[in-house]
Amino acid sequence: MATERYNPRVAEPRWRKAWDEAGLFRTKNDDPRPKYYVLEMFPYPSGRIHMGHVRNYTMGDVVARYKRAMGCNVLHPMGWDAFGLPAENAARDNKVNPRDWTYANIETMKGQLKTMGLSLDWDREFATCDPSYYRHQQRMFLDFWQSGLVERKSAKVNWDPVDMTVLANEQVIDGKGWRSGALVEQRDLTQWFFKITSMSQDLLDGLDTLDRWPDKVKLMQANWIGRSEGLLIRWPLAKDTSPEGETELEVYTTRPDTIFGASFMAIAADHPLARKAAENNPALGAFIEEVRHRGTSAAELETAEKKGMDTGLRVVHPFDESWTLPVYVANFVLMDYGTGAIFGCPSGDQRDLDFANKYGLPVVPVVMPEDADSATFQVIDEAYVDDGVMINSRFLDGMKPKQAFEEVASRLETITIGNRPMAERKVQFRLRDWLISRQRYWGCPIPVIHCDACGAVPVPAHQLPVVLPNDVTFDKPGNPLDHHPTWKHVACPTCGNAARRDTDTMDTFVDSSWYYARFTDPWNEQAPTTLAHVDGPNGWLPVNQYIGGIEHAILHLLYSRFFARAMKATGHLNAVDEPFEGLFTQGMVVHETYRLGRGANGTYVTPAEVRLEEADGRRRALLVSSGEEVEIGPIEKMSKSKKNVVDPDDIIASYGADTARWFMLSDSPPDRDVIWTEAGVEGAHRFVQRIWRLVGEAAPELSGVAPATAHDGEAGTVSRAAHRTVMQVGDNIGRLGFNNAVARVHKLVNELQAPLTAVAEGRADAVLKGAVREALEMFVTIISPMMPHLAEECWAALGGSGMVAERAWPSFDPALTVDNEIVLPVQINGKKRADLTIARDADQAAVEAAAMALDVVQKALEGRVPRKVIVVPQRIVNVVI
Repeated sequence: MATERYNPRVAEPRWRKAWDEAGLFRTKNDDPRPKYYVLEMFPYPSGRIHMGHVRNYTMGDVVARYKRAMGCNVLHPMGWDAFGLPAENAARDNKVNPRDWTYANIETMKGQLKTMGLSLDWDREFATCDPSYYRHQQRMFLDFWQSGLVERKSAKVNWDPVDMTVLANEQVIDGKGWRSGALVEQRDLTQWFFKITSMSQDLLDGLDTLDRWPDKVKLMQANWIGRSEGLLIRWPLAKDTSPEGETELEVYTTRPDTIFGASFMAIAADHPLARKAAENNPALGAFIEEVRHRGTSAAELETAEKKGMDTGLRVVHPFDESWTLPVYVANFVLMDYGTGAIFGCPSGDQRDLDFANKYGLPVVPVVMPEDADSATFQVIDEAYVDDGVMINSRFLDGMKPKQAFEEVASRLETITIGNRPMAERKVQFRLRDWLISRQRYWGCPIPVIHCDACGAVPVPAHQLPVVLPNDVTFDKPGNPLDHHPTWKHVACPTCGNAARRDTDTMDTFVDSSWYYARFTDPWNEQAPTTLAHVDGPNGWLPVNQYIGGIEHAILHLLYSRFFARAMKATGHLNAVDEPFEGLFTQGMVVHETYRLGRGANGTYVTPAEVRLEEADGRRRALLVSSGEEVEIGPIEKMSKSKKNVVDPDDIIASYGADTARWFMLSDSPPDRDVIWTEAGVEGAHRFVQRIWRLVGEAAPELSGVAPATAHDGEAGTVSRAAHRTVMQVGDNIGRLGFNNAVARVHKLVNELQAPLTAVAEGRADAVLKGAVREALEMFVTIISPMMPHLAEECWAALGGSGMVAERAWPSFDPALTVDNEIVLPVQINGKKRADLTIARDADQAAVEAAAMALDVVQKALEGRVPRKVIVVPQRIVNVVI
């Protein structure tokens, strides 16, 4: 046959159409084969896919195709995380309806994803903004509420007074709204919460069962849940300073052993004692107001300057009535962590030390290294946070901190204050309840009606879904649902009087916390789930392999784990606690940045606008349009702001989807960042062309040849290479070692080049032809998960029946997978000087003779006899001169 260049623009659409017409990737729930569920985190329909999507979905597709070939009934669905603020911003800025903007983007991105050749079951597609989806979400909300997993309560929130909406902690930057730039206020608002804290311990314990999750993700979740064992201590207020009716200050601490190092108390700005102290202290009131305009995220608290103000209140030390400590309002203490109060031990906590040094408070070391001298040990600028021995702590001196903890706890438990023990042991969690209320339009409506007579009333199930109105405007600040003329006005389902719908919508994290369950049966309209094939003995859940970015390691994954438990508690799931059996977090796609002009004032330009060249050992970037030199900047995550993005459409149009897929899999380990380079993509494309050329040139000579396994001679070498690679690539894909699988394929192509050339040139005998035919059939099948279009084209060239996408993974002969040769490092006087390739079963004398015959050894000996030759079988050879 003619060996024309492989043309992906012609071949790839043809095979995608063939797959679609054959319905190869439609999944039936009643298929009796073993089930395997592979899922990638679904995308937000922002307008276009990016290279991160290409990498993420290629990895999932390789797993899906491999598992199908291994005989599994594979579920590999796709949907859209479609609610969210960007749609509202687009609606306001472009005068379009958020729904129209969203669905137009979905259509565009769906077309892009289809060009990648992903083996997706598009029959199960949904968007979270579809009423048919959020109807069930509203039903679950009501069921959670009835089961005590939903609560409506007043809470501190970040309020943007210009956009008139609640902001997440991460959306408060330097005390200002991330979009409006307005000073954020801390407001008490009545909001809806999911009571995730009721499952804190279970969520923590469940991490121990997730053997196929990355350790770093489990650690991040454990830290976020933040279990600590400590002591709740009731510090008496000094009577001459305490406000009327107040007698004590409750403090939770994990380090009661450091109680003799305490030099101050710090309370949150909204602590009841702070408010009372400010009643007659205008300066304190002003400081509290300033603190209320700061964010409450962990990052904000860590980076903000630590500030405080003395309230004038003092507490009495539990072990010394003559010792009182000042009470400060501090900007780093939050009311919803612990009790909203801490005791500061500057010598053992860097934050407390910085605060004490700033305000001239005592610093008393109470723990020192065991080999230190208590007479000279000091803490000045750096807190001592390690283990050691107690000092300056009266009856605790000489104890280890753990022993001191127990001693303090046991003593304080026997002292009473106000008819209660002065201290009690307590387990505390850092995790806070999940605030789901958002004052936005484009989200799932909260299915609650507020009646002046009946209070908060659930929308009756038969009235679900509560659908968003289409006729909204964004010309006023705040939530369009709040000022819609008719939508929020409704009769109370209980008494029939005039009432109001809840105009808040749900946090979009809710939408993505149960979609994995909906994919298993998106046609079921009776209930969100609760079917045997969802998570029964033969059900789809848990997801066997979940793939997505590390940026979702905490919130999305933690919320999804909570949702699985809540769905089980309310009858929407049968047995599953953990939704994702295996988790893989892929690295990012990064690229060089380019600037026209030097330094921070330079203007970013896209890679498409740049031509790279190398001359005199120097790499240069030139603007294509003018030839002007462009500054080459650091390699960074692809982002629109840095303009270092590469459009997947351009790559697929120029090189084909298989080239893009192959490059994404080959360049680096899948959990690390991949550096996108034009040279790398061109190299991947050359390899695609090389495969096509080798197969195409040999194919005519292999027509009608039956595949056969050979064991001897050149044909045996071909069979061993093919069988070994089948085993290795299958193992690599099973372990998600895609880059290793790519390396195995490269090696096999090198090994097959000579025999394929012999076949193409008519120099191969019948035995070699049979071995090559078998090897090519194996080869085409094992590259199919990674380069599916090319595999089909090669299979057709070989005259294969059916499509490769339907073929089973090749079986291999274990006897042929054992490499008969090994490579031994050869050392001279302990330093490696050469490698020796020799038969694996060679005896010691043969290994020694072969090593001695090496040129490098002969040269080193200079005619002398070695003092000894040490041969460690199948490990190493050391020649001692």
